[in-house]
Amino acid sequence: MHLCSTIVNNSHTDMRKIALILLAAVAMFSFAEVASVWKSDKTHSNLKFAVTHLMVSEVEGSFKKFDIKMTSAKDDFSDAVVELTADIKSIDTENTQRDEHLLKEDFLDAAKYPTFSFKSKSFKKIADKKYEVKGDLTLHGVTKEITLEAIHRGTVENPMLKKPVAGFKVSGTINRKDFGVGPTYASAMLSDEVTFTANTEFVKE
Repeated sequence: MHLCSTIVNNSHTDMRKIALILLAAVAMFSFAEVASVWKSDKTHSNLKFAVTHLMVSEVEGSFKKFDIKMTSAKDDFSDAVVELTADIKSIDTENTQRDEHLLKEDFLDAAKYPTFSFKSKSFKKIADKKYEVKGDLTLHGVTKEITLEAIHRGTVENPMLKKPVAGFKVSGTINRKDFGVGPTYASAMLSDEVTFTANTEFVKE
């Protein structure tokens, strides 16, 4: 009888512990901020780049196919995580011959590296609507940390979608040679620095 009583008491104790753990988990979940997912509206977003040719003129281009997702639990986006993936073959510099050259091995080598990506590691608010974004850029098989500047252009409700939308302009500069892009082309012919600019309209899912 004593053994049975001990087993029953231990069972009740274990059940109480489990119940307390479950209550604590529910309480933590109740107070935790739920992250929202925002996705780029392709109709109202673009991803552009620019390089300097022969040190005198700027040549611009864009990537037509890309996806950007932003996850954030805070209204001011100070905890945001941004992920971007772009299709290398969608490059467009308004010159077919140049685009085809850029896709070859001596530049982007699209057959081997069909996409490039970026994932943020921090999204630090440094002014009212200005952020410093640090993250990893993977391009041409090389991954390096880069720093970007993001400007929050506002959050409103889209009257057609009946959903919140947020606008961001993100810009930054990389050295193409850090990623092994066009290493045989001197900076006097083609600038080492490549400037990226993304104007993105995010729709809250």
